[in-house]
Amino acid sequence: MIFVGEGALLRRAVSHAAAGGHRVDLVCSSDPLDAAAAGPGTAHLAAADVNAAAADLAAACTDGVVWSVNNRQVFRAPVLSLGLRIVNVHNGLLPQHRGLPSAAVVFALLHGDTEYGATVHEVDTGIDTGPVLAEQRFPIGPADRFHEVMLRGVRACQALFEQTLPAVAAGERPPAARPNPPAAAGPGAYYGRRALARLGEHRGSPSFARATDLGPFAVHAPEVAEALHRVGP
Repeated sequence: MIFVGEGALLRRAVSHAAAGGHRVDLVCSSDPLDAAAAGPGTAHLAAADVNAAAADLAAACTDGVVWSVNNRQVFRAPVLSLGLRIVNVHNGLLPQHRGLPSAAVVFALLHGDTEYGATVHEVDTGIDTGPVLAEQRFPIGPADRFHEVMLRGVRACQALFEQTLPAVAAGERPPAARPNPPAAAGPGAYYGRRALARLGEHRGSPSFARATDLGPFAVHAPEVAEALHRVGP
């Protein structure tokens, strides 16, 4: 299997897969140490555009599985035409929290959402629109702040990856897979730079302070930090 992504969440996923006896064929990230988490000699590829490295992915993958973990890149052709099963671990519930997780958390709090979570889904030609395989939900308390929800989302992502890894590796659907979003999921929404550009419109919201309290995630959510800089104090 191949892993594409960044950061500690990716590295933990790679390490967990290797420790469980799963062959890690290639790790695509900016840091070679992410591949080292699977053991010495694990192949690493620093690809600024994973889609331009489609031939490398096709040549390296031995089981047809590609994991997208904390991955900011969007899979396009020709990667989507390789016949690989691409599975994304998304920080957020789908379809209501599509897009950048950092932006999704901000607007979940601004909109008064009462729950958040993580989702594992197959990747299709859209963004966070593929079939959902599993999800893990948790409540959002009335006083919860951005950094608290984001941290719980990260932990849910790791737990969900570990839960679904065996089934995905076996070419199966996890037992928790659902054919369609439940009725309680609510309408789909996408949160990215365009949504953050309108963040100033929510300056008067009573939830604004806690929705934008980035805490230790300030360096990991540059788009939100930039939007807050434009809004001003």
